[in-house]
Formats: sequence, C-alpha cells, structure tokens
Amino acid sequence: MDRPVVPLGKPRAERADAKRNRLRLLAVAREMLAEGGPESVTMDALAERAGLGKGTVFRRFGTRAGIFKALIEEEAHRFQEAVLSGPPPLGPGAGPAERLIAYGRVRTGFLIDNLDVFRAGMERGLGAPTVEVDMTLVHLRMLLRRADLGMRDPDSLAVQLAAALEGPLLLYMSSSPDAGPPAAEAGLRLADAWQDLVERLFRVDLK
Repeated sequence: MDRPVVPLGKPRAERADAKRNRLRLLAVAREMLAEGGPESVTMDALAERAGLGKGTVFRRFGTRAGIFKALIEEEAHRFQEAVLSGPPPLGPGAGPAERLIAYGRVRTGFLIDNLDVFRAGMERGLGAPTVEVDMTLVHLRMLLRRADLGMRDPDSLAVQLAAALEGPLLLYMSSSPDAGPPAAEAGLRLADAWQDLVERLFRVDLK
C-alpha cells in the first residue's frame, strides 16, 4: 500500500460566493506577506486591499491569527497532495527509506518556510497553531510497516519519529536571534540530522 489513509473528515459545504471570497482573501494575504511580512496583515488592511467588507473577513477568519492559520492549512493541503500523488521520492514510487528521508526533509523545509506565519498564527496562551491536515504519524507508520525492519514496536517508533518533525521545536530553535543559528541554517541542520537518523535506522547510506 503506497497511499496512507488520512482521516481528513468530510469537507464542509461552501457556497460559491463564500469560496470565491475565501480564495480572494488568501491570495491577497499572501501578497501582503510577501511585500511587508506578517506585521502588514491586519483585518482592516486585508479587507480594504481585497475590496471586501470587514465583516466578511471576520466571518471567514474570526481573528487576525485565523488568517495565518488558514494560510498554513492551505499550504499543508498542497504538501499532503505532493506526498499522496506527487513524484518520488516524496510521492509514491520510491522505497520506504527514500520516502522517509524525503518526507522529513520537505516537511522541515515547509515548517521553516512558514515560521513567521506560524508565529503570527499563535493565539495568546495557546501556543503554535495546529495543522488539521497533518499526516505525519499515519505516513511514518505506513512506511515503517512496509520496511519490515524487524522492530519490536514500529507504531511506537513512528510516534517518536513524528515528534522529531513537530513545528514547536523549530519555533523554539529560531525564536530569537540569540537562540541559535538562523532559521534556514537550523532547518538544513535538522533535515541533515533527520536523514542521518533514517539511514542509521535502515543501515544504509543514501547520500
């Protein structure tokens, strides 16, 4: 089995005008992020630039943090599609070791690329936003079972490996200029460490 079963739930019905407004708002929010960073994205500014009422923005996102959560969810859906049906080694067609390495490296890059969005999406007192379409544990469990490495408990191993790919770790490592290396460098080091871990687990060298 090359495609994990990911419990995404039944898609919520959406009117055509609501969908059009959502896509418009997300596209404009991405433009604002690219031009001025997360600080430039406010409810008022987004409504004005998108040419929509502020009430529409509030109904869609609820809070300013909700804008960034929606952007993260959209990017997560794209990442998931690449895993499920994209080219190997991230997508189907490669062996378990190659796919594990690719998944960890690409996911780390996804989290690093969206660090500012994750931070901006943090609700006060609640920490980093969760990604509802996160498929990490299901995917790692499937690959470890396919690999048949003779582990006593591959499901528990999948839980431990999934914890190494969690966003809060990356947020902590780049939370301030004095906390460690720049985000891009920290992400590369984590991706390399992930590959080392998988290669040793499989007792192979894929470099």
